[in-house]
Formats: sequence, C-alpha cells, structure tokens
Amino acid sequence: MTGRSGTLQTDSPAGGATPPPRRAIALAAALTLLLSGRGALADDAAASTRPDLTALPFEQLLAMEVYSASRFMQKSIQAPSAVTVIGAAEIRDFGWRTLADVMRSVRGLYVSYDRNYSYLGARSFLRPGDYNTRFLLQIDGKRINDPVYDQAPVGGEFPLDLELIERIEYVPGPGSSIYGANAFFGVINVITKRPQELAGARARVEAGQFGARKGAASYAGSDGQGNEWLLAASRYKSDGQDQYYAEFDNPAQNHGVARRLDYESGQRLFVKGASGPFSVSLLRAERDKGMPTASFGQAFNDPRSHTLDTQTYLDLGYRTALASGTELNSRLYWGSYDSSGDYVNDVPGLSVDHDGSRGRWWGLDVNTVSTPAPGHKLVAGAEYQRDYRMTQFSYDVAPYQPYLDQTHDSRRSALYLQDELALRDDLLLNAGLRYDHHERSGGALSPRLALIYQAGPATTLKALYGTAYREPNIYELYYAFPGPDGQRASPLLGRERIRSAELVLVRQLSANGRLTVTAFRNVVTGLISQASDPDSGISYFYNAGDTIAHGVETEYERHWPNQATLRASYSWQKMRPYGASANAFNAPASLVKLNLAAPLGRSAWRAGLEAQYVGPRDTLLAQTGGFWLANLNFNAARLTRQLSVSAGFHNLFGRRYADPAPASHVQDSIVQDGRSVRVTANYAF
Repeated sequence: MTGRSGTLQTDSPAGGATPPPRRAIALAAALTLLLSGRGALADDAAASTRPDLTALPFEQLLAMEVYSASRFMQKSIQAPSAVTVIGAAEIRDFGWRTLADVMRSVRGLYVSYDRNYSYLGARSFLRPGDYNTRFLLQIDGKRINDPVYDQAPVGGEFPLDLELIERIEYVPGPGSSIYGANAFFGVINVITKRPQELAGARARVEAGQFGARKGAASYAGSDGQGNEWLLAASRYKSDGQDQYYAEFDNPAQNHGVARRLDYESGQRLFVKGASGPFSVSLLRAERDKGMPTASFGQAFNDPRSHTLDTQTYLDLGYRTALASGTELNSRLYWGSYDSSGDYVNDVPGLSVDHDGSRGRWWGLDVNTVSTPAPGHKLVAGAEYQRDYRMTQFSYDVAPYQPYLDQTHDSRRSALYLQDELALRDDLLLNAGLRYDHHERSGGALSPRLALIYQAGPATTLKALYGTAYREPNIYELYYAFPGPDGQRASPLLGRERIRSAELVLVRQLSANGRLTVTAFRNVVTGLISQASDPDSGISYFYNAGDTIAHGVETEYERHWPNQATLRASYSWQKMRPYGASANAFNAPASLVKLNLAAPLGRSAWRAGLEAQYVGPRDTLLAQTGGFWLANLNFNAARLTRQLSVSAGFHNLFGRRYADPAPASHVQDSIVQDGRSVRVTANYAF
C-alpha cells in the first residue's frame, strides 16, 4: 500500500436503493425447502467424512471454545465478546476467495474495494483514506499489521491462501486491554490448519473468467513423536476486465476505457513446524496489482501504473507447563513489509513517480496462563516491539527528482493482565487491563470489563464495557508530497480512543438453533481524519471531535442433522459524525446477510448460497444506492477418495453496484465486478 494522496475533484451520479431480485428470493426459498424436506434428513455416510465444524452436534457448537477474546481457551458463550467463528467447512461451502469475502459474511461488517486494495468497515465506521488501521489482524496469534501504515491486509493482499485456514475468530469490540494498539473495532485471528490435517502431498488448480488461474501445492507430515511440518506454496494471476469510467470519457483518454490494467498476480509461501514445546512459522507473499482507476491524479490508461507489495513474517514460539495449572507462552517474531507503486504523472512527458515504503520490525511477547483456584483463570504478560526501520520515499524516475526520503524508528512496550473469575455458578466476571508505552506519545491505559450471566439453561446475558486506542502511524504523521494533489505532514497528530458499551443476549431457541442480539454504543474521541486545504488543495490529517455510533445486530444460526447450516443476520447502525456539515461517509444504516449450505440429496455434492444487502452509503460528494448480491457455490469435498472439486458463481445475477471512492480518486464511486465463474480441483496424493 503506497502513500500518494489526492483531493476531491468531480462528482458522479448516485444510484437509488435496489430491491431484492426475485430470482435470489426464489433460489433461497428452494434451498430452504430442500432443508425441510425428506432430502434434508440424515445422510450418515456423508456426515462421517466431514470432521470439521459442520459435523459437530449443535450442543458442541454452543460449547465451542475460542482463544482470541482472552488469550486462553474458553467457551464462546463465556467470552467477553459476541465472537464469530468461521470454519474451514464454511470457507469451502461458499467458495470464498479472499479474507475480505469471508469478513463480508460477518454480521456488522462490510467491505469497500477501489480496484487496488480492500477496506473493512464496522458499525458505521470506514473513514476515507483509512488503510484498515482500526482492526488488529493476526495469523496464529501473531500480529500482521505493519508499522508504516498499520494496515490489516484483507483483500488480494492478504498473505495466506484460504485453503490453509482451519478457522477465523472475529472478536468485535475494543481489544486493546489484551492486544494494545489497533484492536479498535475488533480482532481478526486467522488460525491455520495443523500439518496432520494436510498430511501428504496435495495439489490444487483453479481457473476462472478473465484469465484467472492459480496453482498451489503443499506437503505435510508428522512422525508421531511430537514433530510435524507443513510446506505450502502458490502462484496466481488474473488478467482482469477492461474498466470504463465516465469521468474520463473523451477521445484523448481512450473514451474512458482502461484496457488490461485490472490485472493481479502474486505468489505465497508458508512454512510451519513444531517439535515438542517449540514452534516455527515463515510466511512470505508478493502481490502485483494494476491500477485502472488513475488514482492520485495519474494519467489515465497508462500500462505503467501499478503497485507491488511484499510481506515476510518469521515467528518462533515456545510453550511449556511451569507448574500444575500454569502455562508459559513466549513468542519471538520478525517482520518486513515493502510497498511501492509506479504512478504516471498527468503532466507533459508523463513522468513516472516511484513512491513507497519499507518497514522492518521485531518483537517479543511473553505471558503466563494460570488457574490459581477453581473458577479463576489469570493471564499476565509483557510485550516489546522495536520498529527499527520505517522508510518512506517518493521520486520521479526520469529525470530523477526526489520528493521524499525519510526514515524513522520507534519502540513500544506493554504489560497486560486478564482475569476471569466465577462469582457464582451462573455469574462470570472477566476483567482486563493493559498499559502500553509508545516512544513518541507516552502511555496508554486500556481497561475492559464484562459480566456474563447464565440466566437459564438456554439464555446468556453479557454486559460489556471497554476502551481501545490507535496511535497515528508514520504515514499519517510524516508523509509529504508537493503539488495540488499532494499531502503535507501532520506531526502534531494525537492518538484516537474509543469507549464502547454493549449488551449481548444469546438464546438457544431449539435443539439446533441459536439467536444472538447485540446492542452497542461507541464514542470515538480524537478520530484521525483526512481533509484538504481549500486554498492549496493539499490534504492533511487531523484529530476530529467526538463521533458517536449506536446500533443493533441480530443473528440466527441453525444446524440440521444432515450437516445443513444456516446463518442469517440483520444489522442496523447509525453514526453521528463530528461537525454540523460532515457526512457519514460510507456508513450503511442496514446490512443483511444470509448463508445457507446443504447437501444435494445423497450425493457427494453440497451447495452454498450467500445473499447480502448493503444499504445506501454517502460518498464524498453524493450517494451510492443500496444493493442485493447473491453468490452460489457447489463443492464435492470427496468426489473420489483423492479428488475434490468446486464451482463458484460470484454475483450470480450480475447486479451492477458501486463502492464509495476515497479522495484519491476522480471517481466518486467505483463500479464493482459483475458475474464471474471459477472452477477448482484439489488432488491428494
């Protein structure tokens, strides 16, 4: 992700709200009938071949344990958050291609895409110019956010293949009491599969429309004596579609058509191993993405315009029992993130500006998890991170003209404590406190308090309160680029904070169904926002006044004995932004999600239908209309003993819809992909 800035330029027409397509409703009804009829009754043979989440009895799902809410395993019903867990079976059932696709299905979340990077919004918040800085992204518990932009990469830039994921835990709400900075709106912890789940050699090929293709291979094994290993690699490429933008529709700019500029290619490597108490992992990813939108004031339809991102993460872990009821966990980690882009200046000569950043960091995290008494669990830990190189640069290539070349370093340290105490058999107290010290800005104290009441055998109530913070990153503080589409440094920026209060009701409605209702109120102070100087056009960052959001989220889950599953949610949210004239940018009031998966009779095939509604959203200048979207996926996890296949249809009915664009674009909204098809085959040797 590179740092060139831009200002508002032109408007584009707004769309109206879109009613749900009749075909989507009919298809959902048909699959629902399939679940309720004889064809949805027990298929024991199929059930025995699926050992993951969908194969568990619903009672076990209710008692399923999660790790990410408190840094120790606990029943999700007792976690200090309304945790969402997405398993490998769901990823397979719905054919999701990126982490952003997965997070779109989660209640209260939505995604915007500017044809380069994907941006995640939660509970009415997705600020223009925000690089996913308010979510903490982890892979196997290790921090992925880089030190330059603090970004959580969730789109094609996410560094891990989804086929390697065992499950994803999303912990909504402030998480700074246990994780520190960036755990502002939530924590996303991606947990990878253990080597024995991918034992042997495997190969995967994938092909789709618009030149999309992918190849992947893995080899994993164990020796039965505590030693295990996994090696996985993949390469992918997509030619993409030609993109039309009315804002550039003139003969000098190819009548608004960007040809062969929406391409994407990349490669990923993942190595994981364990021996006794020791573990190691290495993750590396490269991604090259064309920019068809001519963002940041570029010349339109120039093939030199692209961005390149390279990420590397190395993690060494040690876990051992110190005494009865006490466990020691330690982690030493190192990371690097290189981001660069070639931006074709829209000036005579069409010079190329090479702009980017480099980040290098290492850190140590040590904690103990103990049970000093029955019904009492305690986590105590310390963390240190050294960001020893954070470089930002920008220069014209030919003739050489430097604009920015600066390097910073920083360090932070923290102490944290998490306490779970059973006050009574039906009442649980969960309290957390963390103190972080940042070299530049000093200390930050982050508390969290949760009371969890088991009101009856089928009813749980949670009262949650917490605070979190985010430090301004190096890009927001010091990036500067001259000119009317440029940006000036904002070295006086302060941290932003959030106070959140939340009530959660979890009710088991039947032997196989569960209802979750959440009401929340968030108050953000010092919100880091971007604006433009009306005289010079130069953009800058500043701390805004209080911003308040409140809303209600409801979700219903049901599991049938034949492994059919349903997850449906509705979210209503409203944000009151700072300032009398400010718009609630990219803040839909309503979100509807439906995910329905079922076996197709007694065959090896399953079908997964996904339907989503996103309400109207204010852009910087106008508004995008609400829209319905449907995706359909068919998969056979074991078509033969060694072969599994799938076929996915994205945007099944070819709906035309758009996401709000940030200020770096001439376009006020960016039209998204139409219907596409992708076929995948996996072979286990």
